[in-house]
Amino acid sequence: MKHRDVIIACDFSSAEATLQFLDKFTDCKPFVKIGMELYYAAGPAIVQQIKARGHKIFLDLKLHDIPNTVKKAMAVLSKMDVDMCNLHAAGTIEMMKAALEGLTREDGTRPLLIAVTQLTSTSEERMQRELLINASINDTIVQYARNAKEAGLDGVVCSPLEAGMVKEACGEAFVTVTPGVRFADGEVGDQVRVTTPARAKEIGTDYIVVGRPITQATDPVAAYKRCVEEFVG
Repeated sequence: MKHRDVIIACDFSSAEATLQFLDKFTDCKPFVKIGMELYYAAGPAIVQQIKARGHKIFLDLKLHDIPNTVKKAMAVLSKMDVDMCNLHAAGTIEMMKAALEGLTREDGTRPLLIAVTQLTSTSEERMQRELLINASINDTIVQYARNAKEAGLDGVVCSPLEAGMVKEACGEAFVTVTPGVRFADGEVGDQVRVTTPARAKEIGTDYIVVGRPITQATDPVAAYKRCVEEFVG
């Protein structure tokens, strides 16, 4: 799978709305993210429908449970033809290793597996006050990334602001997937650690995940192409 790509977050509440949105893309097949809202609304069938159209899929379900439960859940997800899936790094190295074991098929193949470090809606103040994590948010994210690498994962989800630090700590081959990307002239919304596609490219992240700036644009295809131009070049 190539590095540096734009992933559209298809955060719709139904299969119908999602497929109507994807119908607009007649001359390209964007990489798409299926998150909790859509997956819980439409079920595994939506993965098959979107894959049949020729799209790569990031299945964003953020698993976080005891190691054995996550291992069994990943074994189920491994049967779906997705290209990337994820879990929460806060579940510990043991959980991440179990997830990797469950996700790996008998022939040794598997989707990319990445770990969420801290959500882009989380500020350092909230992390320290509410989660009682006394380290800085940067140090926390880098440590979570190191844990993910030790567990054998392919990379992490982090904000673009931390992607450079993750690469420095874990190596250039360690994949960074970054939500919290907005156009310079766009709205930030409910995310607090954000940057632009062009800046994300400068920092060196591999994939950016973009939702509302594309899905709620007057012309989603034009917005997507603008993202690609600014980030991929």
